[in-house]
Amino acid sequence: MLIGGLPIAVVDRPEAARRIVEVALLRRGVAMPPSFQTSANGQVLVLCDRDPEVRRQFLAADAIHADGMPMVFASWLLTDTPLPERVATTDLIHDVMGRAATDGVRSFLLGATADVNRDAVATLNRLYPDAPEVRGHHGYFARDEEERIIDLVNDFAPDVLWLGLGVPKEQDFALRNLHRLTGVGVVKTAGGLFDFVAGRRPRAPRLLQDLGLEWAWRTALEPRRLGPRYFHTNFSALRLLLTRTG
Repeated sequence: MLIGGLPIAVVDRPEAARRIVEVALLRRGVAMPPSFQTSANGQVLVLCDRDPEVRRQFLAADAIHADGMPMVFASWLLTDTPLPERVATTDLIHDVMGRAATDGVRSFLLGATADVNRDAVATLNRLYPDAPEVRGHHGYFARDEEERIIDLVNDFAPDVLWLGLGVPKEQDFALRNLHRLTGVGVVKTAGGLFDFVAGRRPRAPRLLQDLGLEWAWRTALEPRRLGPRYFHTNFSALRLLLTRTG
């Protein structure tokens, strides 16, 4: 089903988590490229509309989750198969970690600064003590360091690699290196996820999330950084949702 011009998986969060775990475990120990799964919101829809290369990267994903309530609202209004809910990566990681103790799912966090990455890893290990140990590495590495990073990830052999390098850097990194990430089951892009897990950024109140206004909350907290972004993308995203959904 197209939402704003991209094919979006019609799943709720528990089902998205179940599929990630199922696919990851099927790939365990078989030395094949991992499944590549990503997420889209209004900003992503606009980037894909304006940049053919970014659009190609998203279309190469095995699954694209709707990480934005406006996409859910558009599916309710304009399609015969409405999305059941928003699949926000900030919640999805906890759905996956909640299954980790039972299914033995191993996670690796790649991205953010060294301090944020360390705190995010520590938070998950504290919240889920019965799950396998989570490990990570910061995202500030040069292109010529990628081989070392990939060896580090493969040696740990995570079932899920949470890739938080930002759009479209994380999509570019994943697609260039899928053939080398043979110790990984699923690569799931994560954007700014680790800042939230580490407690560096607060989530919007639940009501604002449900109304599709988390972007407004984040803008209020970081107006100079996020204000121009949302000013330039919100109307374009709305146009795409109204004209390229169905």
